[in-house]
Amino acid sequence: MTRLIVAAGGGGDAVAAAMLDAALYGDDDQAVILTYAWDRLLVDPIPGPRGADDFTGLEPITPTVWAVPAEAHPIPPAGSTLPRLAADLPHTFALLDPHHGAEGVTRQLEELLSHLKPESIDLLDVGGDILARGNEPTLKSPLADALTLAACCQVDAHIRLLVAGPGLDGELPFEDLRGVLGPTVHTLTAKDTEPVSSVLEWHPSEATGMLAATARGVRGTCEVRDAGLPVPLTDEGPTVHQVDMDEALSRNELARAIATTTSLDEVETCSREVCGYSEIDYERNKASWLKEQQPTELNPKAVLAELDHFEASARSRGVTHTTFRHITEALNLNGNQRQDLRELLINSRPKQCDAPLWRITTAPE
Repeated sequence: MTRLIVAAGGGGDAVAAAMLDAALYGDDDQAVILTYAWDRLLVDPIPGPRGADDFTGLEPITPTVWAVPAEAHPIPPAGSTLPRLAADLPHTFALLDPHHGAEGVTRQLEELLSHLKPESIDLLDVGGDILARGNEPTLKSPLADALTLAACCQVDAHIRLLVAGPGLDGELPFEDLRGVLGPTVHTLTAKDTEPVSSVLEWHPSEATGMLAATARGVRGTCEVRDAGLPVPLTDEGPTVHQVDMDEALSRNELARAIATTTSLDEVETCSREVCGYSEIDYERNKASWLKEQQPTELNPKAVLAELDHFEASARSRGVTHTTFRHITEALNLNGNQRQDLRELLINSRPKQCDAPLWRITTAPE
């Protein structure tokens, strides 16, 4: 028996899919996880998602679907977390390639369903921006989720849409989602995070990190992303809700607009028309800025002093937690230094590690 979980937005959704697979179907289940290779610029300096041509060592599953094994490598300068995920987790990670638009993603889904004949199909989004209308002022990254939703709504199969951690991606607050969320399928616990605990130590996903943290009982306000968005960590954090697919599509104007697209360029054009922007444009601008950023040396004494200033400012904003990714950017460090920074902070102030988050205290510990 095979299950298929489609990670709607790629990145951390793939980690959450592995966590949910064990939580819903048992530790012995090893679902196929279909996901984008689309990581933040901290990991992949090239804007936008990667396709099959951006890797070596992929393994064919169908004519248009490739598995990303641990032995695969992104072709430099591209980067990807997928090979390491494949090394750390027992699941098969299949590459979702958006470069041929919604029609291409639909074709990949149809081929995979025909090949696997899965017992169940879940479409998973962490945070809930798959339910965005497209005009929300806090919405930052609707493209991947909308594209996946558009494709899933076109295949002839029963697909269950699940939203985990509503509001945790910092884009749509829980109150905006409450009316459309269906029944609670599961509430994640600390035990449910154990299968991905090693991954959470290195994976940069903030939303999935907060999902795991709330499952472990962490509560407060977490500051995330380069913009320092405040995200409430509440009892809703670890919940997983089912959502009606038709209702999701009726809300998501971008998903409807891109249903017949045949290229990523077309998808971006629709996003600019519906939402007023393409998040890949934002990545292009940021990548250009990062190229001009001078590399800095990780000086422990200087870093800890800057951390004190950052934490004092965060406390004044009511922040109780943050992510190592946000600290990296807040201290103007290079993304490649994130893991070294994490080790420095944990070794220097271990009591402040509220894994996988960093706890802001009233005074340095």
